[in-house]
Amino acid sequence: MEFKSQAKEPTAEHLDAINQVFAELKLAYHNQFYKAFPNDHELVMAKQLWLHALCDLTPARLRAGVRRLIKSHEYLPSLHKLREFCDPQPEELGLPDAHSAYIEACRAASPKREQQWSHPAVYRAGVESDWFFLANNPESVALPVFKRNYELLIERLLNGENLDVPLPKALPEEISRPLERSEQKKRLQQLRTELGI
Repeated sequence: MEFKSQAKEPTAEHLDAINQVFAELKLAYHNQFYKAFPNDHELVMAKQLWLHALCDLTPARLRAGVRRLIKSHEYLPSLHKLREFCDPQPEELGLPDAHSAYIEACRAASPKREQQWSHPAVYRAGVESDWFFLANNPESVALPVFKRNYELLIERLLNGENLDVPLPKALPEEISRPLERSEQKKRLQQLRTELGI
């Protein structure tokens, strides 16, 4: 998954975040860091490249990504690897992983809207994937479609969009019922009389 914020140009906050990312990489991968960036010129060039390549991510995501990466990788990461780790994990957002969300969507009873969902994104991914499609195709066919829709919804969620499950429409104050057959005939005859037919 690749999530993007609305920023297109690096900001001062992005610059601070990149400086912090490089400081943390330097501390975590000391010898490897100095081999990769042997002089100030190389370091400045790398920081500029990373700044422009990662400015679509928020500074907070950059900082969180480098910390997550440092905890799990023994070697100095590439720019691409850092980007992967800047993508928040669904669990961190209170979301199930894509497969668990798929299973939840497939097992939900009807009416779907009224079920208790672990997160509104699961319901919305089911809607976007089409409930009939999910119910009538094997997992090997339906899961990739659901997963793509789920990832797009997570991206929209990260960009601040509200994904709450829509409320059902309110019932009217007065519910009309069809007329009895005899009453229908009576009203039809009355209408004919009024129209002179």
